[in-house]
Amino acid sequence: MTTWVRRLLIANVMVFFVQFMAPDLIGPVGDQQPANPFVFVPRAVLFRPWSIVTYMFLHASITHILFNMIGLFFFGPQVESRIGARRFVQLYFISGISGALFQFIFSPRSAVIGASAGVFGVMLAFAIFWPRVQIMIWGIIPIQARWLVVITTALALYSGFGGSRGGVADFAHLGGYAGAYLFLKMIDPARRVAKFRASTIAKPDKDKLANWKRVDVAAVHEVNRDELNRILDKISATGLTSLSAEERLFLSNFVPPDDRPAVS
Repeated sequence: MTTWVRRLLIANVMVFFVQFMAPDLIGPVGDQQPANPFVFVPRAVLFRPWSIVTYMFLHASITHILFNMIGLFFFGPQVESRIGARRFVQLYFISGISGALFQFIFSPRSAVIGASAGVFGVMLAFAIFWPRVQIMIWGIIPIQARWLVVITTALALYSGFGGSRGGVADFAHLGGYAGAYLFLKMIDPARRVAKFRASTIAKPDKDKLANWKRVDVAAVHEVNRDELNRILDKISATGLTSLSAEERLFLSNFVPPDDRPAVS
């Protein structure tokens, strides 16, 4: 599990525990009352702007947090490995904040809690990078990641504008998708998000790449393993200098640091 996925999982679970054990501190589980200062209430956002972030850590039930954390656990590590920890955190919180913005615009009377907008943003990123990866819904229904996003978008649009399903923040979900999409476009000005050009983000350390032979392929998630093997085969055949900037960036995510002592 990657660093920020683990931290976000722990933070959400800890807040849920506080909701359950000490409801007077941040409100009980399921509390979406406008009086709760940590709940996002569109009409009250000017008086408590922090709620555009705090609402992301509150949940209405055990199933609510369970499904959100399953989504984060499943999609998050691959996305964080692909774009890096800093970009991943930005993606997650921008998606959550844009979810609140959509709720403010399209459903200003509805209070909102839950990490769904942030998780939906991560899911969109996963679908952009690996559109044809099969996702098993309920463990039995296979669907490609790209179609999962299309279907959930259509359902949210239909439900949101046709009378939202009981308690579901459809517009927050749509906002999560929109925020993630715009963020990925922003960090890829050439509008080639699927290829994720390395020139738009930080360049890898050349000295670190010299340790490419120390990459533990078996420890890499299977979603990234084929691409990593292709790059390693390319280096073996034509050398490290033959890699494109994009390939160098991708490889840098899996090369371990050189732990040998420095020689002065």
